[in-house]
Amino acid sequence: MRNSIPRVVAIHDISGIGRTSLTVAIPILSCMGIQPIPLPTAVLSTQTVGTSGFSFLDLSDNMKAMISHWEDRRDSFDGVYSGFMACPEQMESVTRCVDNLLCEDGLAVIDPVLGDDGVLIPTMTEAMVTKMRWLIQKASVITPNFTEVCLLLGERYEGHHPLEELKQYLRALADFGPDVVVGTSMPIIEDPEPQYSSVLAYERSIDKFWRVDCDYIPAHYPGTGDVFASVLTGSLMQGDSLSLSIDRAIQFTTLGVRATYGQDVSPVEGILLERNLSTLRQPLSFCQTRLVL
Repeated sequence: MRNSIPRVVAIHDISGIGRTSLTVAIPILSCMGIQPIPLPTAVLSTQTVGTSGFSFLDLSDNMKAMISHWEDRRDSFDGVYSGFMACPEQMESVTRCVDNLLCEDGLAVIDPVLGDDGVLIPTMTEAMVTKMRWLIQKASVITPNFTEVCLLLGERYEGHHPLEELKQYLRALADFGPDVVVGTSMPIIEDPEPQYSSVLAYERSIDKFWRVDCDYIPAHYPGTGDVFASVLTGSLMQGDSLSLSIDRAIQFTTLGVRATYGQDVSPVEGILLERNLSTLRQPLSFCQTRLVL
């Protein structure tokens, strides 16, 4: 019997402190009418960016056991959505979910969590980068930030780039397999001042690019990429177009950053997600995404 509520296997870590990964994916997807099926990759005391001394428990063996049980039950899911991996081996578990548990015409969203601001995040290695290039072949949609775009393509991370060059980067990533590549924090040379943060997306099936420029806010909060990817996944699962899904993800993430900026909150905590979840049920106030020729 087909479940009346869409179900998405959410493959991420759990961080005790810091609104990242499963602690944002679960409430966002639930609020959007999607049932998240958690498949934890690791348990950490805090998120890893801007912190030290955090505890880290790799759940690779438990992931295999959970997947085996679901396979035995003949479970089927409408989506698979992955993020932070604890080791290269876990990417094979993601592939197993896509191959054996994803229903026909299901959605596979892979957020290739590797780094930010030009560097690998603390738990990542070059071996993880290599394996991620293999994993994204299984994706319908990938959501790398610009650092991850460069890591996956072996390009240098530096300065701003012409729009046409960034478009070629996204085409190159689509050549790995995904139909949709959504690049965040893309440094477009036409906007050299830090007044905009751009999202650039490529839809291979129609050979079209989409672009959104967002007002820049001088703050950095871990987990905003997870928030963006979670809303994007939920919106696509609801049947929204790519351009509308990008708009919803950007507007919700921007609202969260604005609600947090200026508050007496440590950046390590992430954005104040709880204050804005109800807005996910409201219609978009305006559309920012535009077609790029």
